[in-house]
Amino acid sequence: MAKPTSNPKLKLLGFNNLTKSLSFNIYDICYARSAEHTREYIEYIDEAYNAERLTAILTEVADIIGANILNVARQDYDPQGASVTMLISEGHLDGLPTPSAKKKSVVSHLDKSHITVHTYPETHPDSGISTFRADIDVSTCGKISPLKALNYLIKSFESDIVVMDYRVRGFTRNVRGMKHFIDHQIDSIQNFISRGIRDRYDMVDVNVYQESIFHTKMRLKELDLDTYLFGEGVSELPPREAKRIRDRVNHEIMEVFYGRNIQR
Repeated sequence: MAKPTSNPKLKLLGFNNLTKSLSFNIYDICYARSAEHTREYIEYIDEAYNAERLTAILTEVADIIGANILNVARQDYDPQGASVTMLISEGHLDGLPTPSAKKKSVVSHLDKSHITVHTYPETHPDSGISTFRADIDVSTCGKISPLKALNYLIKSFESDIVVMDYRVRGFTRNVRGMKHFIDHQIDSIQNFISRGIRDRYDMVDVNVYQESIFHTKMRLKELDLDTYLFGEGVSELPPREAKRIRDRVNHEIMEVFYGRNIQR
């Protein structure tokens, strides 16, 4: 894992007021040849990414970045989709439960940091394409950083496309009163992604360094059609049909990755 060089430790006047926000969006594409397979796919998504499992993922994110969970709200939706919101804090606060109990207890709304996730399963009734999207936002104050959880998030969803935005807002002061608008070194979000993951994806950066805004999007390099079919495998398809589906899946990936409609 590539690690940026660290800055000398800041001696701050009071609390670190910098807000570090990570927006993490994933897209997972599937092809279902029949209406029955489409229904089964939606049912699978609702089971695999329901509010309970998403809560478990966000709980692990909080643990990785070193945050305490203060409150959890979660909801499954009809006909599909789920949302989870967590309020978190940096470090230990008086009145928090012990680490073994904190995941089962609701304490209070005490801090300015949060983690949220919303899912958006969708399908086209004619094309056979289904595209599952999940949006995760991690916003922290203080020394804790959402970037520490990137590798875990990417591995948790194993997605075809990942789009990430990271921004540092506000400022904090050192003991002499000088403002600091960022407290860590970063050239790219890729600095915080493991080499093994980077090797599997094509990656594009758009960074605005003077504004502490960083954007990275990733697309899987290899398209293994078997991993995109729901309800059957490539071996069950005529070669011409397999090629047609491969082209359709690849077209969907390209449109989502570039954020525009592409003529076929």
